[in-house]
Amino acid sequence: MNVIEINGLVKKYPGFTLGPLNLEVPQGAIVGFVGENGAGKSTTLRLILGLAHPDAGTVNLLGQPAGADHPQAHERVGVVFDDISLPDSFTVRNAGEFGKRLYKSWDGQTYVSYQQRFRLASSKRVGELSRGMRMKLGLAMALSHAADLLIFDEATSGLDPVIRDEVLDIMLEFIEDPTHSILFSSHIVSDIEKAADYVAFIREGKLKFMEQKDELLDSWRIVALTNEQANQLDSTQVLGRRRHDFGQEVIVRTGAVPAGVQAGRPTIEDIMVYTIKGEDQ
Repeated sequence: MNVIEINGLVKKYPGFTLGPLNLEVPQGAIVGFVGENGAGKSTTLRLILGLAHPDAGTVNLLGQPAGADHPQAHERVGVVFDDISLPDSFTVRNAGEFGKRLYKSWDGQTYVSYQQRFRLASSKRVGELSRGMRMKLGLAMALSHAADLLIFDEATSGLDPVIRDEVLDIMLEFIEDPTHSILFSSHIVSDIEKAADYVAFIREGKLKFMEQKDELLDSWRIVALTNEQANQLDSTQVLGRRRHDFGQEVIVRTGAVPAGVQAGRPTIEDIMVYTIKGEDQ
């Protein structure tokens, strides 16, 4: 079962077109949605959440078309943006009261437990919170209305490593329930590599790949070759090359590594960078 199904999605802006985009988020998985700033990640999430209207294609969210006409689906989605959209004058207590009005399934006890876990004082105003604490407040709200799906839009960008790691721990706790799923958008590739089950890479509005993380990393090897060795490779088995004075560093299909050559396992960032290099060469 897929909690998100995107088919032929297109959204056009002056100077930028998203799509056509096809993407699925399986139930019970964390999908890391990665790409450079401006690649189309936030636009895609806005379309999923019904905050923008597509020019073509469809989005199904928890089995129903995305949009304001199906509020019951959105009731089951918790969203964490890079900043919380609440007035600076709101206190942490006010945020909980707002959540109660916003969601029928709001659980005040759950909210208080996360408030305590994140050390969010009830009387503290949103405008007085640091960026990391504002994100934690948004996360506490997202986790307090029995959501089956969490969507993070660059929520960990600009945060220190300790807070980012804390957020990743929360994600892993949430996904222990097999009915829960997460779509996690970020340009911080190390966070994706730590937490994701699947990796979706978008560039210039186009989805370059969507693969199971371990299978993706096992499919490629990074090797240092002489120019003669590199030129003998089957180009269909090469992801990308980095040329230097002494030869080439190449990411190649695991089964196409030349005999006797030492090969290493690439990172997701390596695969992204070499995908771009392969397209630009």
